[in-house]
Amino acid sequence: MLALSRQLKAARRRMAARVHALQGSWRTFVGGIAVLLLVCGCAVGPNFHRPDAPHVTQYSHGTESTETVSVEGSVQRFELGKAVTAEWWHLFQSSKLDAIITEAIANNPGLDAVQATLKASQDNLRSGYGIFDPAVDADIGVARERYTSANIGEKVPGTVFNLFTLSTSVSYALDVFGGQRRLVEGLHAEVDVAHANELAAYLALTGNIVNTVIARAAYRAEVDATKQLIELQKEQVQLAEIQAQAGTVPYSTVLSLRSQLASYEATIPQLEQKSTQSGHLLTALTGHVPAEWRAPDVSLRDLTLPNDLPVSLPSALVRQRPDILAAEAAAHAASANIGVATAALLPSVTLNGGLQAASNSTSMLFPANGKAWSIGADATAPLFEGGTLWFRRKAALENYRQAMALYRQTVLGAFEQVADSLRALDHDARSLLAEDESLAAADQALHLIQANYQAGLATYLDVLNADTQYHLATIADIQAIAVRYQDTVALFAALGGGWWNVERGDLGAGAPKEQ
Repeated sequence: MLALSRQLKAARRRMAARVHALQGSWRTFVGGIAVLLLVCGCAVGPNFHRPDAPHVTQYSHGTESTETVSVEGSVQRFELGKAVTAEWWHLFQSSKLDAIITEAIANNPGLDAVQATLKASQDNLRSGYGIFDPAVDADIGVARERYTSANIGEKVPGTVFNLFTLSTSVSYALDVFGGQRRLVEGLHAEVDVAHANELAAYLALTGNIVNTVIARAAYRAEVDATKQLIELQKEQVQLAEIQAQAGTVPYSTVLSLRSQLASYEATIPQLEQKSTQSGHLLTALTGHVPAEWRAPDVSLRDLTLPNDLPVSLPSALVRQRPDILAAEAAAHAASANIGVATAALLPSVTLNGGLQAASNSTSMLFPANGKAWSIGADATAPLFEGGTLWFRRKAALENYRQAMALYRQTVLGAFEQVADSLRALDHDARSLLAEDESLAAADQALHLIQANYQAGLATYLDVLNADTQYHLATIADIQAIAVRYQDTVALFAALGGGWWNVERGDLGAGAPKEQ
């Protein structure tokens, strides 16, 4: 009995030791998991920060004007810091222009393309989030086999049997160094790039339409003025021919007038071709072919020049212009790629488990004696890749440097465009003022010569010459008006178009929405 008691005590001590060892192993396992989770809280690679806006309060060097000179009773005022309206083309107060833009937003294939690109990038991002979930796979196998024991030295006849297998496996990649998180971060940045490109396409479309409508209206006005000029020139030629026959003027005068008349007549087909091309461009921008749709005619009289022009603050411009936002998002994606490339240099850890059942009959797949399972973890570390991973990371660093340089270049170009537009509007007003003065002087000269002609103090040729100068001044005035309108459009485009001030659904079908 004493010996038996000693044996029982020894067995208890061995069992206690085993339990203690198992407890220690479990604590080690739990501790290891805790360490991995702590490490997983950090991601390799730089954390991207939005670049600061240039520390300036104005767009041009020196004193910036707050308004243009008054022309035809109109003054354009630059209101720094005022919000840019999203549908800025409404400021031109043309229902025909609004109808063309509405048609384009609904049917332009370019907008459809960038919207599809945006949706594809969003789907890629959603697929990227799947790496944070366990991967579960199932496998079902059916086979008919013939087994022989000759390969183990026995002389037993072979047997033929069916084998049914049912297995499932679960794996989960621990994002120890944050490479997967950086990958998803890069996918999110690609969504931002696609969204900015959508906004840029929307801004380019609306800006091109307004510019084309203005150009087309100017061409039609120039055609009308030139046709009137041609009629006057024809009268001059006829009068000069009569005078040449009478010997009062040399025949060279007739030839000079005919040459000038032919030059004026040659401009008509050119202007009409430009007008036709503008109409075809509007048709294409609205998603139609020229044979099935024609843009409504818009004259310069149908348009109103916006007087109060909102101008975003320089610090806000870098958060509004689509091309700047796209360049920033591209830099963000390049930054995330550095983390992905860095994590590829480090070990990766995967937890996995599996469950399998096998039997020669489907009815015997689920009993306990036909089941097998496994659970474990794998750690893989790159030891030698011939420099591939190392130089891939160096390439990612250089790509980031390039993206940041392109971002800075985009910002500089944006500030240049705004500065150019503001100065251009001031210069346009002065130029138009001079053209108006020239037109007014030509008009006065024409009236004076007409009065002198009626009094017998001037010839009819003098009247025709004065009328010609008046119509030439009219054409120059039309061109100056069109340039002023188009530079106003350029300012709205340079400021980013005001998309950030739109309410959802207000832009109509096909319009971009802020994400």
